[in-house]
Formats: sequence, C-alpha cells, structure tokens
Amino acid sequence: MELFSMVGNLAACLTTISFLPQAIKTIKSKDTRQLSLPMYVLFVAGVALWIVYGLYVNSMPIIVGNVITLLLAGSILVVKIKSTFSAKRS
Repeated sequence: MELFSMVGNLAACLTTISFLPQAIKTIKSKDTRQLSLPMYVLFVAGVALWIVYGLYVNSMPIIVGNVITLLLAGSILVVKIKSTFSAKRS
C-alpha cells in the first residue's frame, strides 16, 4: 500500500472513530440539549456528499469512512430530532 493510501485510511479511521463516543453517549442518555440541530443537519448532509464524491473518484477510504460516519452522526441526528420534537409537544 502506498504512503498516501495509508494516510487516507488512517485519516478515515480517526475521523470516523471520533464520533463513536458521542454517538454512544447520546444514544444511551437521549440527552441532546447541548447539541446543535443545524450543525448536525449540515454535517450529515456534508458527509453524504463526501460519499457521493468518494464513489465518483472510487476512493475506498473516503467511501467507507464516510459511510460509517454517516451512520454514527445520523444516529445522533435522529435522537436530536426526536428529542427536539418531543420537547415541543410537551
């Protein structure tokens, strides 16, 4: 594997893993008061676009890293949306 492929794979792993603690904490506690809904909407949209780009340039580190990040950040977003709308109904 060439050096830049290893760098890309490492970058994908690190940025993807960085969302794991927040996703676990958010899913367990259901506490999203400190999380910004607009930030997560924009971030998830951006990650989805990175997947499209990764598919276009056929880059597995970009595709795999962003698919996993999309699942993690998307799960946080779902919890945030649910808690935002349930708080408004109360």
